[in-house]
Formats: sequence, structure tokens, C-alpha cells
Amino acid sequence: MSEALTLPVLPLDDTVLLPGMVVPVQLTGSDNATEARAAVEAAQAGTEPARVVLVPRLEGKYARVGTLAVVEQVGRLPGGELAAVVRGTGRVRIGAGTTGPGAALWVQVETADETSDERTRELAREYKGLVTTILQQRGAYQVIDTITQLDDPAQLADMAGYASYLSDEQKVWLLETTEVSARLAKLLEWGREHLAELDVAETIRKDVKEGMEKQQREFLLRQQLAAIRKELAELDGKPASEEQDYRARVEAADLPETVRTAALSEVDKLERTSEQSPEVGWIRTWLDTVLELPWGTRTEDAYDIKGARAVLDADHAGLDDVKDRIVEYLAVRKRRDERGLGVVGGRRSGAVLALAGPPGVGKTSLGESVARAMGRKFVRVALGGVRDEAEIRGHRRTYVGALPGRIVRAIKEAGSMNPVVLLDEIDKVGADYRGDPTAALLEVLDPAQNHTFRDHYLEVELDLSDVVFLATANVVEAIPEPLLDRMELVRLDGYTEDEKVTIASGHLLPRQLERAGLTADEVEVGEPALRLLAGEYTREAGVRQLERAIARVLRKVAARLALGDAELPLRVDVGDLRGYLGQPKHTPESAERTAVPGVSTGLAVTGAGGDVLFVEASLAEKDSGGPGVTLTGQLGDVMKESAQIALSYLRSHGPELGLPVAELAGRGVHVHVPAGAVPKDGPSAGVTMTTALASLLSGRPVRSDVAMTGEVSLTGRVLPIGGVKQKLLAAHRAGITTVLLPQRNEPDLDEVPDSVRSALTVHLVSDVRDVLTLALAPGAGARLAA
Repeated sequence: MSEALTLPVLPLDDTVLLPGMVVPVQLTGSDNATEARAAVEAAQAGTEPARVVLVPRLEGKYARVGTLAVVEQVGRLPGGELAAVVRGTGRVRIGAGTTGPGAALWVQVETADETSDERTRELAREYKGLVTTILQQRGAYQVIDTITQLDDPAQLADMAGYASYLSDEQKVWLLETTEVSARLAKLLEWGREHLAELDVAETIRKDVKEGMEKQQREFLLRQQLAAIRKELAELDGKPASEEQDYRARVEAADLPETVRTAALSEVDKLERTSEQSPEVGWIRTWLDTVLELPWGTRTEDAYDIKGARAVLDADHAGLDDVKDRIVEYLAVRKRRDERGLGVVGGRRSGAVLALAGPPGVGKTSLGESVARAMGRKFVRVALGGVRDEAEIRGHRRTYVGALPGRIVRAIKEAGSMNPVVLLDEIDKVGADYRGDPTAALLEVLDPAQNHTFRDHYLEVELDLSDVVFLATANVVEAIPEPLLDRMELVRLDGYTEDEKVTIASGHLLPRQLERAGLTADEVEVGEPALRLLAGEYTREAGVRQLERAIARVLRKVAARLALGDAELPLRVDVGDLRGYLGQPKHTPESAERTAVPGVSTGLAVTGAGGDVLFVEASLAEKDSGGPGVTLTGQLGDVMKESAQIALSYLRSHGPELGLPVAELAGRGVHVHVPAGAVPKDGPSAGVTMTTALASLLSGRPVRSDVAMTGEVSLTGRVLPIGGVKQKLLAAHRAGITTVLLPQRNEPDLDEVPDSVRSALTVHLVSDVRDVLTLALAPGAGARLAA
């Protein structure tokens, strides 16, 4: 029967007390210590026994049912905090608040009667067996005796308050539920879930224990096996398995002392590491890479200087600068070795040459010829499009799929520590968030540093000072200045027509005959036909397009032979080229373009070599848009400034030059450089633009056989420019016979082949007046219409 009581409230924030449980409640040092102490003091001030209502307060919300508890004792905990020991005696329903003595909160409570049914005993037996199983797994055998002695189902259910696997919310539900069978049914469900978790945890623990025991056993067995193999090797006088025994391989290899020390350290680490560790694969791959490098292998240089020069001459026509530099390198190397100066301070006399020039001039193939002339191994490293610094320096070993850099892989591929390494297309190396590969190349190409080059993957010093590095580039300006400073620049500006014919007859034609399945006895291409192919069917600095034209002719010949339209032997002459390739595509056009006033012929340098550039000028009618300069043709800022300077010079010096500059008033000037889809820029078009404007104003056309290059100042001085050799070769290809160059570019004429210089009349000019005198056709010309 229920009983109404008025008692102080002791709220519990961190635990739930069920009937039958005995717990200590701190009265000092906790968040609710003040409320708890007030409740205990109020209970002790009343009648005996001292009773309180313990109410769970989760997240600030009070439960609807509390536990009636007796304060058994008040004392000090081992830590010195004041605490009260309380024992739950029953459930009570919380009623309305009321007033009472002290600072405690008083409420009216009513005892809650518990109910049971016929299933209660059966559920109690089942739950008791489940709790016993859980306690056995946890090793709490003393608690099992207490559980087995409980016969009251309600007390058995309330003992779940001690279960650590139940949450506070679940315990509050047990407190609020007065039906014993419902509490036991829910406890069976929760207990089975916890028992399943214990079974899984136990399975995992056993698996981990068995794995660790297996690893330890395997490690001991491997150590014993290694000791047995070592003893057998000592008895037999040789390693038990040379392929498997890394220590024997390292000790037998011809490694530098620092590399041997690092390798043996890795072998020690490998022997101590379990086979299941991922580090084993990294160590083995690193050891294999180190052992495969040709540390002690070097090729002897061919010191037959005349023979080396003969090889270079046989492989390449022209390119005297490069051939001379290689011969100089071999000559100096020979003298140093003869005097015992091959190695000084750990460094050798390796060379770093940068071959810069337009496509098709033979930069890449020259590397193979250099290696053959020196008697060295050759390996090519393609750098075009490389954006990751790790491609040069290598990846750290801890990364998945780590590899050494391209330089180390090139040394490994060559099989020699002193090969010829061709760094192809070094001007096309990019940079992004992964680093700047050109910065990594500084250590590779710097003669003062590369004898101690460190790859991130190897992490041992690699001597690159005896490697001959050849770098190729199309545009020198695209190479960073610090990198270019480490290399000797050798320009390959292109071939003359005679050199192209020599290359075609000696190299290109035999190669294409073989690819077409023909022989020199079956098909002959005459020298006049090759000269016409080089002069009018192709126009380039190199010979790549020329080789394609030859290949096309031979394919046509092969097709005619297959169709029965021709018989062997067959000769291809000048008159036959029109039938094979159609009409020539690059006939001289300077005479046609400069036939009218206002058009001049300039010379420029592009990524494909030297080229001829036409500059056109025209005047607008008065009141047709206002004065000013209009520039078209994709001109860069420098060329735009050149046009402004040219017009300003003519405006200020027009009277003394005999030009009607007064008629420019109120009229717009339009300067156009054809091929508008191609961007153009550079400081060498000032003279050409000045001549075009002067021709327009005077009415005198520019001589069709004259081309010019140079920058102009406001005072009329002709300033020097670059790329003289490439520009003169382009003028020669275009059929120009007279070239105007700045006076200060006279030393650059020494680089021009004699055959080109003899075919051209070169005038060195220092003033614009000299340019106009030489460039404009004689005659008074026609005056401009007003």
C-alpha cells in the first residue's frame, strides 16, 4: 500500500541509484555538492532514520520517479572530501514541491508499488543465468555468489544499477518502470547485446594475440635460419644464396665507402624487421636500386682527336661551333690524364653544353654523335612538360610507388657513371605547386656542386662531375637565367642551302630509301632536285620538312612501281617534282610585295629560326577618323613602341630628309605586319617600320632585293640587335641579295657561313639616313595627294 511522505531532495547528476544499491555521494568538491549537503543536513535534522529522495537529473531535467534512500554514514573519503553513504530502499513518485527546514528542496513523494505476473520468475531465472555468463567472462567471480543468492526478482532487476554497460538513460528507465517482468525482459535484451559485443571483442583479442605470437615465432625462426645459413656459408666458403642474401651482395659489390655504409645499415634494418611490415618492401627496393647502379663502371674516353672529329663531320654537316667545343673538351681531357690531373678535389672535368636552335637542326641527334665520338654511353632524358621537382630529385622512400629521379634512372640505364646525358627540351620545363624542376636542375648542372649530388630516394652522394650533359632548347629566353649561367651556350642557327643538300644526300635520302623499301641502285634523286626541294618546296632552318618532302616523293615512287607506271632504275629530276609534290610553295615574293610604296622587308627570329617579315604602312584620308597611329598584326609592346619612335623621328626630321611630313597633319597612320594570327614582338623592327613610312611619304618603293634589321632611336641612330646569323640565313633562303645591319653588329658576321656571306651584300649602317639612301629606290617619287 502506498505511503505519502515529505522529504528533502538530493539530485544526482552523474549516476542513477536503484533500490538496494549503496553508493557514496560527495558533499564537497563536486558540481551539486551544495544541494547534496543541504539535503543530507536536512534529513539528519529530522526524525530517525535520516531519509532523502535521490532524483536523477540528466541534462538538467529531473526524472519522474526517485529512490527513497537512507543516509547510513557521513564521513571523509581517502582524498579528504566530505561524503555521505546512502542506501536505496524503494521507489517513490515525485509530487509537488513544498517547504521545509534548512536550505534543501523538499517535495511530497508517494511510494510506488511494484507489480509482477506469472512470467516474472521465469524471466528472473533466465536473467540470472545471463548475468552469471557475463560476470564469468569478466572474471568477477565474487559477484556471482551474490547474484546466485538473490531470490527476489525485483531485487535481481535492481542490481542492474551496478552494470557498467548500461547507460544512465537506461537506468532511469529501470527506475521509472514498476512492472518487474518488463524490467527483466528489457535487461535480457540489453544483456544479450552486451554479451555479443564481449564475444566479438574476445574473438578480436584472440586473433591479435595469435598474430603477435605468430610474428614473434616467425621472427625467432628467421633469426635461427639466418644463423644456420651463416654457419653453413662459413663452412662452404660462400654465401648460401647470393640472390637472397643482401648482405653478401652489398659486401661483394664495388660501392663507394659512404654508399656501402648506408647499404649495410639498411641490411641491418631489414634483418630486424618482420616480413609483415611494409617497410621490408621499401628496403628491398632501395637495396636493389643501389646495387643496380654502376658505381664502379666507367668507359674510357676515345682520345683519338682526329677520329672523333671525323665521326662528328660524318654525322653532321656544318655545326662547327659544337664540333670545335667537343674537340676542345677531348683535347683538354687528354692533356689532364696524361699529366695525372684527371681528378682534382673530387671533381672531374665534366662539360655542360646547351644546344639552342630552331627545330630540325639536329640538336637531339647531335648528342648520339658526341657520345660515339667520345666512346661513351648515351642516354636521353626528355624534360618537355615536366612540372614535378621530384622527377629530377626523386621521391622520398616513404611514398607509395617512390622512384629515384630521372638523372639517377639515366645513369642506371646507361650502365656507366660517365655517360653523355641529353636533357632534351629544357626550355619546356614547367613549374606548379609541386615545385620548380629547373631549380632542382641547378645542382645537377653546376660543376661546383654536382660531384655531391643527392637524390631524395637514394639519400647518398652521387658523383655527376664526370658526366657530359647536353641540353637542347628552341628558345634561349625560356631558360631561367640561373640555369643558363651553369651551361655553355652553343647556338645552332640553321643550315645553308648547300648544307641542306649535303645532309639530304648523305643522311636523309638513304634513311628514307630504307623506310620505303627501296635501294640507291633502284631510285636516284638528283642533286638539282634536292636543291629545289630545299629552296622552294620547304623553307626552314632545319631539315625536318625537307626529310618529309623526300619521304613523300619516295612513297609516290613506290606507289608508281606497284601500279606498274614506272620501271627500275628510276631517276627523280627537277622536272619530276611537280608531278610528285605539285607546285613549289615558297617562291620568292619580295619583289611582288615591295612593288608599291609603303612596304619594306625586315628580318626576324622566331621559335622556328630566322624568317622574313614584311611591314606595310598606309595613310587615311583627312577627316576620316582623326590623327593617330593604328597598329595591327598581333604586335607586342616593344614593336608598338618601335612604330611610335619611327613616326616621331620622321615627323621631326622630315624636312631634312625631303619628306612631306606636313601632310601627316589630320591624317591617321596605319602600320600592319601580315600574318596577324602569329604574335610578334622584339626590338629589331624599328628600322623596317621607319623605312616603310618613309617609302609611303616619299612615294619611292623599297628595293625588292633589300632586307633590313635593327632598332632606331629618336635621334636616328641604328641600334644593334641579336640573331644576326639566323636572320642572314633567312634572307638567303628568301632570295634576298642585300642586307642592312647595324654597324655595331659587325662582329656577329664572323658566325655567318662563308657561302652565305659571299652570296649577300651586307651594308653596315649607323644612321637612319644611310638606311633610307640604300633601301629606297632612286627617283623623286610621287608626291602625296592633299
